[in-house]
Amino acid sequence: MSTSAPQSAGQNSSIRSQQIPVEKPEPPHRSQTQRRSQRTPITQYWYFLPASIVFCIFVAYPLFQTLRLSLSGTDLFGSADTFVGVRNFVRLFTNPDFVKILINTALFALYTVVPTIAISLVISLMLNRESLVNRVFRTVFALPFAYSVSAASIVFSAFFNPATGLFNEVIKQFGGSGVGWLTDQRFALLSIALTTVWMNIGYNILVLLAGLGSVPEDIVEAARLDGASGLRLQHYIMIPLIRPQLFFLIVTGTIQSLESFGQIHVLTKGGPASSSTTLVYDIYLHGFANNNSNFGYASAEALVLILVVAIITIIQFGGMGRKVDVA
Repeated sequence: MSTSAPQSAGQNSSIRSQQIPVEKPEPPHRSQTQRRSQRTPITQYWYFLPASIVFCIFVAYPLFQTLRLSLSGTDLFGSADTFVGVRNFVRLFTNPDFVKILINTALFALYTVVPTIAISLVISLMLNRESLVNRVFRTVFALPFAYSVSAASIVFSAFFNPATGLFNEVIKQFGGSGVGWLTDQRFALLSIALTTVWMNIGYNILVLLAGLGSVPEDIVEAARLDGASGLRLQHYIMIPLIRPQLFFLIVTGTIQSLESFGQIHVLTKGGPASSSTTLVYDIYLHGFANNNSNFGYASAEALVLILVVAIITIIQFGGMGRKVDVA
C-alpha cells in the first residue's frame, strides 16, 4: 500500500504536467461588405465626386447665377451691373401681361398633356396584341418621336397655311371657310398644342407598350377565365397595372409642356398679340430677342417658372403618387 500511493501521486503529477494544447480560435473571416464598410469615409465620398461636379456645373451654378441676375440690373451685354433687390420681381408681378402669360402657359399644358395621354393610351391598348399589322402600325405611330421640334413645326406650318394648307382644304371640301390657324388669337395656341400632341404621341406609345408588355400573362388569363374581356379587361386589369407608366408620362409631359419653346418660336413667335406667349417664350423675349438683354427681368421669370414646375410636380407626386404606390 505504501508503494502504490507514491505511484498514483506520481501519475497524477505527470498528468498535470502534460498540458492539453488548446487551439486558438481563428479570427472571423471578414466579408467583402464588412471590409468595404471599414474604409475611410473619404474613399466613399470619391464615388459622389463625378455626380457632384456635374450637378454643380449644370444645376447649382446656373441657379445661383439666375438668382444673382434676378436681383441685379444688367448692362447692354447682359452682365450684372447694379444691385436692385426685388425690383425685377415687382416689375414682373405688376406687369398686366404677366397674368395672361401664366394663363397661356397653364392652358398650353392642359391642351397638350390630357389629349396626348388619352390618345396614346387608346392606341397602345389597340396595338398591344402581337400581329404583323400591329407591328407596322407601331412603327408608324412611333415615327413622330424621331422628328426634331423644328422639323415637325415647319411641316405643320405648311398644314396650317390659310391659303394652301391641308387643314383648310379639308374644311373647304365640307363647305366651310378657311381658318387662320396661326394668325387668329382663338386658334394660335390650339394649333401649337396640336403640333405638340403629334410630336409627343410616339414616345408615349413606346412607354405604354413597354408597360403593357410587362403585365403578367397569368393575371390576364385569370381575368379572362373570370369573364373579363374587351373594355372590362382593359379598364379593370390593364390600365391599373400600368399606373406607374401613366404617372411618369403625366409628370414628364407636364414639365415638358411648361418648358416648350421651339414650336412656339417657329409657328407664331408668341403672337398674334401675345396670345400664344408662354412663360418660357416671354423669358426669351426679354432676355434675347431684339437685343433686349434684360437678363434681370428674364431671370426673375425663370425663377418663377422653376417655382411653378416644382409646385406642380410636388402636387402630382402627393396626389397621384400615393395611388401609384398603392397599385
